[in-house]
Amino acid sequence: MLRVEDLHVSYGAISALNGISLSVPAGAIVTLIGGNGAGKTTTLHSLSGLIRAARGRVHFAGEDITALAPHHIVARGLCHVPEGRMIFANLSVAENLAMGAYLQRSPAQIAAARDYCFSIFPRLRERLRQNAGTLSGGEQQMLAIARALMSRPKFLMLDEPSLGIAPRLISTIFEKIVEINRDHGTGILLVEQNARLALEISTHAYVLETGHIVMSGPSRELRNNAQLKAAYLGS
Repeated sequence: MLRVEDLHVSYGAISALNGISLSVPAGAIVTLIGGNGAGKTTTLHSLSGLIRAARGRVHFAGEDITALAPHHIVARGLCHVPEGRMIFANLSVAENLAMGAYLQRSPAQIAAARDYCFSIFPRLRERLRQNAGTLSGGEQQMLAIARALMSRPKFLMLDEPSLGIAPRLISTIFEKIVEINRDHGTGILLVEQNARLALEISTHAYVLETGHIVMSGPSRELRNNAQLKAAYLGS
């Protein structure tokens, strides 16, 4: 579904990604873990067209999307839920969801997508007329994911979905990610500092350090890797 080949990204003279390659099979959850400054967010920004790669290729569903603008990438079914949620704080929950459907033209499909969002996140139905900026951190993350789902994506990229959320809601958010993947076979590339949780729900993982992929493999194997456990799992 997603294939990245030899991706290089720089911010001026500073190199952020140094030839990373990764792939996500259709219907899989793959996680990208690493410390602060490793290049995780830069990876997602480059895949969604927000940052231009200096070198390398990005293929999605068999098409080279490396040079496409972000809205064309979304139109092809690849949607990005950014770090920090980036909801429209002064708009209502309903208006945020409508913004997520801006490329959709069928009222029936928009209604179906909204109903699906409410089935995944019932709390959003209760907050429909509430300004998004007044929601809790967990509710804002639910809204950010639901807004992406309104585009009816084939593939989701989630950047730090547990960031700034009360601990009691983190497991709920991860359960919902698994549910979204299971319901429609939506592929997911998950960037997450909570490596333990990310490895529990994913099938495959890549470890990124200073712009390089330094380790990869099935998540169940990496959970038991002594080096990874010492660096990221607290044991």
